[in-house]
Amino acid sequence: MEKFRQRTGIGIVPAVLVFSIFLSGCASQKTVLSPYQTRLRQKPQTFTAPQMMGYSIQAGAFSQVDNAVRLTKKLEKQGLDAFYFTHSSGLYKVRFGNYTSQNKALTEARRLQQQGIIDAFYVVKPGEYAIARGKSSVGVSIRDDIVDTAHSFIGLPYQWGTCSLSAPLDCSGLVMAVYQLNGMNVPRTSEEQYKSGTPVPKEQLEKGDLVFFSTTSTGRVSHVGIYIGDDMFIHAPGTGKTICADSLSSTYYQDRFYGACTYIR
Repeated sequence: MEKFRQRTGIGIVPAVLVFSIFLSGCASQKTVLSPYQTRLRQKPQTFTAPQMMGYSIQAGAFSQVDNAVRLTKKLEKQGLDAFYFTHSSGLYKVRFGNYTSQNKALTEARRLQQQGIIDAFYVVKPGEYAIARGKSSVGVSIRDDIVDTAHSFIGLPYQWGTCSLSAPLDCSGLVMAVYQLNGMNVPRTSEEQYKSGTPVPKEQLEKGDLVFFSTTSTGRVSHVGIYIGDDMFIHAPGTGKTICADSLSSTYYQDRFYGACTYIR
């Protein structure tokens, strides 16, 4: 549970008064949070490890991002969690699926190939991910890899999709993509990502942790970003905008900050 922080500026507040303020503050979910104040929650006693990626399928090699978006939407219509990203070659590629064996991945890829949904494909093996290697290079941790991957998405368009999960690269889809590219399979929606991770106090955030916001009148988690250090996070801000970095100290995000979690020990 994150510690409740009472800001009065007038010295020590009697315990009874603090308790009363706490009760009144929890009565309304629409109460605007003061800067850096997070909602109370129970912190698990043990670290919640993420599911490691199995075998996934990579398809496409596009010079135009719109073509990668179209393929992503086609795959989502097939009920697959897919995302597009900028490959090290400079081309845009698409990945999807998380299969327990190479044969299952091959069977699915060939089925989609026969239907004309994908052309050439490549099966990504579990050992190819950064987290499987422990450290991608001397002195570089998985947190650094996640930040570098998140940076590679800056400037890509936020795209509404056609399936029930909303978008190929909405805010939670971006988190899913960045983590899967590094070998960790996190839940698809921001609310599920918040519930499944291990809570982290805001003042203890580390690179690669997730930060959550309540941007609607429901008082629930509705937005997520990836913390990259120095009070900054990368996220997909909304329709008509590109993926970018923003500050947790900005008035908008301070007032709407909901909490944070980690999937990295």
